[in-house]
Amino acid sequence: MKLQQLRYLVEVAKQGLNVSEAAEKLHTSQPGISKQIRLLEDELGIQVFIRNGKRVVAVSEPGKEVLRISERILREAQNLKRVGEEFSREAEGALTIATTHTQARYALPAVIAEFVQRYPKVRLSIKQGSPTQICDMVVSGEADLAIATEGISLYKELAMLPCYEWNRSVVAPKGHPLLALERPMTLADIAAYPIITYDFAFAGRSKINQSFHNAGLTPNVVLTAIDTDVIKTYVRLGLGIGIIASMAFEPEQDQGLDAREAGHLFEPSTTKIGIRKDAYLRGYAYTFVELFAPHLSRKAVDNALHHGDEDE
Repeated sequence: MKLQQLRYLVEVAKQGLNVSEAAEKLHTSQPGISKQIRLLEDELGIQVFIRNGKRVVAVSEPGKEVLRISERILREAQNLKRVGEEFSREAEGALTIATTHTQARYALPAVIAEFVQRYPKVRLSIKQGSPTQICDMVVSGEADLAIATEGISLYKELAMLPCYEWNRSVVAPKGHPLLALERPMTLADIAAYPIITYDFAFAGRSKINQSFHNAGLTPNVVLTAIDTDVIKTYVRLGLGIGIIASMAFEPEQDQGLDAREAGHLFEPSTTKIGIRKDAYLRGYAYTFVELFAPHLSRKAVDNALHHGDEDE
């Protein structure tokens, strides 16, 4: 039994049982993958994949257990490799962060600049996606850390570390009547206008919906986006007012727009880091976490990984 055979198994499953796509992803040949999988099946004495002719059509019941164990073995093999690298090349390696646009664009730049200065030989990669996509990246091993507001708590494989709270602002073209109110803004004031805000899965959108629901109001959401800059673009065009993360409004950059804090109207949201509970983190990964959230020391992270979430 070889690790490479397990990699082939897992990749075929990951590619929807398409052996050709798995071969392309692993930079090898389709016949080579098929041969190695059959050799492994012969050694195990079971059929992992159910075939119709030459085509893989399903995973057998014992095959599901084989895949689960194979994924765990491959993760542990990667952890072993990281242990060695930690002692032989302490300041070299790779770190992949999976996050949403808002975090990548507004929360992470200063952290990344400091990290790169401290660890110039670490290859840093940022992958963007929806909260579900970035959590899947960490679960599958494609990324080391997930940074998001939504979604992490839904994955039992991930330890969840709260980082910081944030709230929202209403953004509108300069001179808009809503911004000129001489009293505190209300949800009814906002609901009187077309609204542009985040897609439901992103950036605490559930908190926005809940606030309007609790007030007995139905907001007129005319456009949603996953990208704060897209929201501001359409607000600038006059399609509606925007509800965005307060940190995403930059007066110097957002010409023609103005913003008003709306934290009194919405429950605050918490940005969190998600890490696989069975991950072995390199020293520089702990540093990245602490740069992003100074209260998350190495001890706090280890407690979350080994004894449950940091805030429990």
